[in-house]
Amino acid sequence: MRIALAQIVSTPSPEENLGLVADGARAAAAAGARLVVFPEATMCCFGVKLGPVAEPLDGPWADRVRAIAEDAGVTVVAGMFTPAEDGRVHNTLLVTGGGVEASYEKIHLFDAFGFAESDTVAPGTGLRTIQVDRRTLGLTTCYDLRFPGLYQELGDRGAQLVLAPASWGAGPGKREQWDLLVRARALDSTAFVAACDQADPETVGRERGKAPTGIGASLVASPYGAVVAQLGEEPGLLVADVDLDEVDAARKAIPVLANRRF
Repeated sequence: MRIALAQIVSTPSPEENLGLVADGARAAAAAGARLVVFPEATMCCFGVKLGPVAEPLDGPWADRVRAIAEDAGVTVVAGMFTPAEDGRVHNTLLVTGGGVEASYEKIHLFDAFGFAESDTVAPGTGLRTIQVDRRTLGLTTCYDLRFPGLYQELGDRGAQLVLAPASWGAGPGKREQWDLLVRARALDSTAFVAACDQADPETVGRERGKAPTGIGASLVASPYGAVVAQLGEEPGLLVADVDLDEVDAARKAIPVLANRRF
C-alpha cells in the first residue's frame, strides 16, 4: 500500500486549512498514494479557543474534506474538533473517501508538561479500526503514542498499520521521545506505524507559543521498529510504500502479542 503523510502547519482558520488539505490530497494522489494522512488539529491549530470552531461530522468543514477526498480519489485522514455533550469538544479524526467513512475520538488527552487538554477536550472511549483495500488499519492520535496497551489491543484486532496524526509539543527531549515512541509502538503492536505531525511553525515564520503546535519529523516505522522514511521539521509530503504482508512475518518472528502475560 502506498501511503502519504502531509506534514502541514495549520492556521487558526478552518477555511484556510481546507486549502492545505486540498493541496496535500492532490499531491498525494499525483504520487500514487492510496491514503493520505494529515496531522491532528488540521482543522484549526491549538492555541486558540476550540469551541467556536468545532463542527459535527456532518457539518460543512467535514463535508468539504469529503469533497476533496472524492475529487482526489484518495482516502483522507484529518484531525478536526467536534462538539461534545458536556460543552467541551472532541479531538476527532475524520476518515473519508475511497469508500471509507469513519471517525475516532482521541482517548488519551494531553494532560502533561504543564498543558491540560482535558480542560477543553472530552476524551473518547472507543478503539477504532477501519478497512482500506481489505486491510485493517488502527486509529490513534498524538498522546495515545505513550500508551502501549492501546497499540497492542489494535494489533490484537488485526491492525497491520496504525495511524497516529499528531501536533507534538516542542521542548527539551521531545524530538527524541517522538522518534522513540513511534518506533516502540510499532514493536509493541508488530505493525507499521505512520505518524504524521504538524510541521514546526517556526519553519514558516510563526511562533510556537505555549500550546503543542508540532515539531515536524513525521515518520513511518516498520513492525521491526525501523524507520522506513522520515521528514524534517518543515512542511512536506512523505510518500512511502508499506508491504503489509510483512506484518504476518513479523508477528511470527516476534510473537509479543501472543506471548504477553499482562
